[in-house]
Amino acid sequence: MYSKFFLSAAIIFLTFAPAQSQNYELYPTHWWVGMKWNKVQILVRNTSQNIASQKVSIRYDGVKIEKVQKLDNQKYLALDVVIDPKAKIGTVQIEFSENGKTVKIPWELKSRRKGNGTSFAQGITSSDFIYFLMPDRFSNGDEKNDIIAGMKDQSLDRDSIFLRHGGDLQGVINHLDYIQSLGATAVWLTPVIENDMPNRTEHGYAFTNHYKIDARHGGEEIYKKLSDELHRRGMKLIKDAVYNHIGSQHFMALDPPTKDWLHRWDSYTNTSYKDQPLFDPYASKADKKRMSDGWFTPNMPDLNQNNPLVANFQIQNALWAVEEFGIDAWRIDTYAYNDLVFMNRCNKALLDEYPKIFLFGETWVHGVTNQAFFVNNNFDIPFKSNLTGVTDFQLNLYGITKALNEPFGWTEGASRLYSTLAQDFVYKDATRNVIFLDNHDLDRFFTQIGENVAKQKMGLAWLFTCRGIPQLYYGTEILMKGSTHPFDGNVRLDFPGGWKGDTKNAFTQVGLTQTEKEIQDYTKLLGNFRKNSSALKTGKLQQYVPSDGLYVYFRYDSKQTIMCVMNTSDQEKEIDFGAYSERTNGFKKAIEISSKDVLELNSKAIIGGKKLFIFELQ
Repeated sequence: MYSKFFLSAAIIFLTFAPAQSQNYELYPTHWWVGMKWNKVQILVRNTSQNIASQKVSIRYDGVKIEKVQKLDNQKYLALDVVIDPKAKIGTVQIEFSENGKTVKIPWELKSRRKGNGTSFAQGITSSDFIYFLMPDRFSNGDEKNDIIAGMKDQSLDRDSIFLRHGGDLQGVINHLDYIQSLGATAVWLTPVIENDMPNRTEHGYAFTNHYKIDARHGGEEIYKKLSDELHRRGMKLIKDAVYNHIGSQHFMALDPPTKDWLHRWDSYTNTSYKDQPLFDPYASKADKKRMSDGWFTPNMPDLNQNNPLVANFQIQNALWAVEEFGIDAWRIDTYAYNDLVFMNRCNKALLDEYPKIFLFGETWVHGVTNQAFFVNNNFDIPFKSNLTGVTDFQLNLYGITKALNEPFGWTEGASRLYSTLAQDFVYKDATRNVIFLDNHDLDRFFTQIGENVAKQKMGLAWLFTCRGIPQLYYGTEILMKGSTHPFDGNVRLDFPGGWKGDTKNAFTQVGLTQTEKEIQDYTKLLGNFRKNSSALKTGKLQQYVPSDGLYVYFRYDSKQTIMCVMNTSDQEKEIDFGAYSERTNGFKKAIEISSKDVLELNSKAIIGGKKLFIFELQ
């Protein structure tokens, strides 16, 4: 008889007899002394045998078991553990005993990461600019992890939009200079958690282990390296969090701890994708249930967040990830499909532990009031969300794209952008909304606007001057194009230059067309101008009612005034600066930030068609 010990990431294997192997997994894999969340529920799983009848004990000063819960699935136990603030850092031995035999499983208590709110969990504000990318499609920094033996998806084919391409976290690290050169201060990546599904694993949203970073991205240590490198540069890391569902190959789907771990239906039931029943005063309970409890897709089982065990597992994983990897902000996927009471609990736990952290939810809904329901708002209604920010789909779907693509009218074209912003009174703080031109689920912006370069420049100029937190999707700065119809992979293509042998390299501009270079340079100009502009980062917004396709708005504070003049018409328009004296009084000149042209404010000027001029007033 012999003992052999092997520890790997989230899974602890212990063999104490050649003929009998007992494999224990502990979630969370470890914890920290000094956390406000000091009552930790450890989910114990044994992959090979039932453990419901085993006695569990801990002998460690400052750590005690309050309760042991037996679950429906006898391969699981839930241990409610209390950690005294004075407990020492070290290895807690959790003992599992049965029939005179005892197995000791180590569970680490660590010292907390230094710099809460200063070097991590700093949050994102309107002073930031987010660069959003998909690691598998951005850059391959380590070819050795392209294919990992034993994983279900063994694909590697850059000619297919559905298979893996080999991009990884080292590739992101290698090009942080480029991302920073755009003026970006934060990086948001699609999920990097292990996604051991048989296919379509490039996007990461159907993950299979909450506590492992996908080895094809480089694993846990390289993710920590990315976090450290970003923070060294004064930049921030945004984690893409998925609470609503898991991948169908997740052990919690294949071997669920309880019968009600997932939402079950008599036959497969998809979510309706209709958010209205969540706030409709006339909605049926059946419609609300289908929206919240229906599955997102057949391969993405829906987690039952009304189950306290599921809720604790997810909340603790969120806290664990912030502390373990130094996360600064969370983008929360499919926010509207979660149990919203649970989301308030989870958000509160994160904000209690990390007061500066920023949480913004994906709210792909239709209507400003719909969107405001899911975030801090001014409504006097029974449910009040504590979410700090949202992805502002309203300014995207009904704002900037309509302004550039529709002929001007009373409610069309630039009037849509104006009227959408005019409804900001519903939000507690609209400057915490994340604004964007496109993302991984939408047609590329260049495609949306008919591959019109002038419109692309207008869209970028708007993105960096409107209120809120700008988010740029990788490749928008070099006119990448593509439609989600018929396949979403067309908007998730490789960033040129991210792979050895690429003849076109957007990082160095080798092989770019003159127009692509122009747009990339213009993006850099805008991003870095905003980075040094107090008015654009934290100033107030004032807009004027559009007239005949001409839309004028200002960003201003006590130090700086920026005047933005958008001509959505094809024809030249005359602008009388005197018509905007409420903001222009006291200033003599307007300097356009790109051309450096100087205009006298006591005169009129001609604004060319399909232009957005950004003037700094002096």
